[in-house]
Amino acid sequence: MSSRGGVRLVLALVAAGGPMLVLGPAASAASASGMAARDDDVAFTIKDPRINESSGLAASTRHPGIVYTHNDSGGVPKIYALDGGGRVKAVLTLGGAGARDWEAMALGRDGRGRPAIFVADIGDNLGGAWPYVTIYRIPEPTRLRSQTLHATAFKIKYEDGPRNAETFMINPRTNRIFIASKQFGGKVYEGPAKLRTSGYNTMRKVGDAPAMATDGAFSPDGRTCVIRTYFGARLYSVGPDGRPGKSLKSINTPFQAQGESVTYTADGNALLVGSEGTNQPVYRLPLPDEARPSPSGKAATGHGGSAADIEKSDRDPAGTRMGLFLALAIAAAVGYGLLRRRGGSSKGG
Repeated sequence: MSSRGGVRLVLALVAAGGPMLVLGPAASAASASGMAARDDDVAFTIKDPRINESSGLAASTRHPGIVYTHNDSGGVPKIYALDGGGRVKAVLTLGGAGARDWEAMALGRDGRGRPAIFVADIGDNLGGAWPYVTIYRIPEPTRLRSQTLHATAFKIKYEDGPRNAETFMINPRTNRIFIASKQFGGKVYEGPAKLRTSGYNTMRKVGDAPAMATDGAFSPDGRTCVIRTYFGARLYSVGPDGRPGKSLKSINTPFQAQGESVTYTADGNALLVGSEGTNQPVYRLPLPDEARPSPSGKAATGHGGSAADIEKSDRDPAGTRMGLFLALAIAAAVGYGLLRRRGGSSKGG
């Protein structure tokens, strides 16, 4: 979500009477400096001035060490390939694509099973202003150089009507797409087994999503997936049906200017989390041992299965922090209301 989108969200919450806590730049900076991850947890910093609203991340398996990103709304249809130092190695322009409100990206396969990059133009800050949204797909090039690639467009609708979303994921085992809506009562939607370029592809509800989800990703081996918010992230198992399943563990994320992106590293041992804004660091968050790929590349089985072990060690730091934010928001709203009432009484004499 861009800064303009943030303003629209604030206005929407005010109109709905929703309690909220607004931190000014000074407070936000103080929080970031006090609670961000250690310097050695920074994977790289995005310093290229062309990337000022990084809203999606995807780690390449075809090109070791490369991470793709893109800007949010109001930009141009371009994907930036970053090296291990955060430098732009190539710019991929999506021929024939638009960039209304790009919010997320993921790696998958095309109709012939070849590596492909998907970008999700799924933002809708007005919560239903767009009758449909669009997913774009381009082939992941074998040679990484700046070039224009023809984009295939897939029109997307939800079974229960338009909604805002910033989370887009692809299960690497099934190549099926998933979207999580960005609401306080968010849902996970599953796409059809095969996307079609004609007509619309309907997304159907298959589960719940965390409040205000801003991005998500499947692990490279398809065993787990993660959905992040502004306040943290949550790890999920993936069921035999290929869908996000049981909630396993909360994962602490550093405070960021506007945390909107997450992906697994190519080896599946950690998460990368990023933020919109200029000169933003991308943090590397190691996953618990139980959530890392098994040596055989298959899901762990037998005594002490990964889901049980992760759940047992879950202290829910992100959930606790989310509750704290909501409690502070409610307190701020109540205090503001009391001050307004007191001010109104004094004016009335």
